[in-house]
Parts: sequence; C-alpha cells; structure tokens
Amino acid sequence: MRQLPLYQVDAFSKDTFGGNPAAVVPVPVFPPDELMQNIASENNLSETAFVTVRGAGKFHIRWFTPAMEVRLCGHATLASAHILYQSSEAKPEKMLFKTEEAGTITVRPNKNGSYSMDFPLDTPQKIKSPKGLRSVLGGIKPLEVHLGTDDLVVVLKNRKQVENLKPNLPLLAGMKKYRGLLVTAPGKKYDFVSRGFFPYYGIDEDPVTGSAHTVLTPLWAKKLGKKKLTARQVSKRGGDLLCEVRGKKVRLTGHAVTYLTGQILLKNEL
Repeated sequence: MRQLPLYQVDAFSKDTFGGNPAAVVPVPVFPPDELMQNIASENNLSETAFVTVRGAGKFHIRWFTPAMEVRLCGHATLASAHILYQSSEAKPEKMLFKTEEAGTITVRPNKNGSYSMDFPLDTPQKIKSPKGLRSVLGGIKPLEVHLGTDDLVVVLKNRKQVENLKPNLPLLAGMKKYRGLLVTAPGKKYDFVSRGFFPYYGIDEDPVTGSAHTVLTPLWAKKLGKKKLTARQVSKRGGDLLCEVRGKKVRLTGHAVTYLTGQILLKNEL
C-alpha cells in the first residue's frame, strides 16, 4: 500500500468554508498523468495541485480539474504555497513555482498571513459578441465583450446583474474555443466584482478564480485609471482579492486556511 499526502485548503478566504477549496498533493516526482487525473476526479474539487520540490524555495506545480489538466490556476497555487510555507522550517521569503505552460510564478508570504502571487498579465482584447453568447447569458445584452488568452469576458451593468445571472451551461460548454466565461461589473465596496463559469472543464461555477483576475485586473485598471484594485468574486462561497498591475505582471494577494489533512491510499497505481 502506497500513500500520498493530501491537503484541502480554502483559498482567497480567512475563514473555513469560504473562498475556493483546492486539493494539494506534494509528491517526490509527478505520478503518471492518468493517475493524477484520476485523483483530481476523485477529489471532485475545481482544482487539485500536484507539487514537487526542485530546491530551496523552488517547486514544480501542475493543476488538474476533475476533467483535465489546465494551463494556469491561481487559487490552487495559493493553496500550495500556504501548505508548503506552513510546513517549512526555513520560512522562505519567496517561493518559485515552475509551470508547464505559464512560466514561473513567484509567491511571497506576507506578515499578515496573506500571500502575494505574481502572474503573467493577460491584456484582454475587445471583440464583437460571439454567436450564441446572448443565449448563453439568458438574453442579457452585455455592455462589452473581451477575449483573454483563455476566457471570454463579459462586462455587465452592476453587481446585481452579475449575481442574478443564470447562464445556459450546456450551451457554454459547447463553445469549446474558450476555457470559460467571466462576467464582471463595477462594484461599490469593491472596485469590481465577477463570477466564472467553466463547464467544459468540469466546473459549472468556480467559487474564486485567481487566473481569471490576470485578465480582469488589467481590464478594470484601464477603466478605472488605477493600478491597485480590490475585487470580489460573488459566487455562493465568495472570495476577496487584492489586485495590482505591475508592468507585465499581475500581483494577486489573498489569504488561505487549511481545512483538512489526510492520506491517499493506493495499491498498485504507483
């Protein structure tokens, strides 16, 4: 019987049962892709992160949804940094996460218990509304439509419209050229609010999506004329982010709390 450690962390939240839950599986070397996908499917969380140690404060990270591996994930990176930092005696000032396709992500622990993560900035391009989008949005006409590297971004009038949206998920899942749909609007307490839907990737609605804010931050920074912004993803669980445009990077800052620790029991899979 082989065992792998398993942690579950609520990311972008100071409290348990808030933010976005992610699984973290530290491993000496990455298991076969099929096994990692099976573990992620079994966990049935929006993301499971697998992490190996490359050196002092240096790691290699991969992320899997219940359906497939993804290019970039923010909340599972935050969860991984939280677990690795809390379990480290050295307490590194910064942590470097090598990825398969998104370069190296730098994470810095802060004195207040939060973590700041530097991701590649994803500048959105304004486009015409794609065919079928109005049907996906339940007939709502968006103010603007933008396209990021992965996601379709729809700007709505206000927070209430974002919160009340009930997208047609089967139709959205059929728009396979996009990872998912981000809907966003200006806020009052926050600079902007959003929700994220990724049914093609096995995630109907993601509670808090760090990677989405790599495209939402430059969008709202330009609209509001400021580089530092506060954001709230207004899903049922909800989560808060501090966002900052720093040249070609977006810095996202949030808290994380460990929900559970355990062991994955494997017989012949390794």
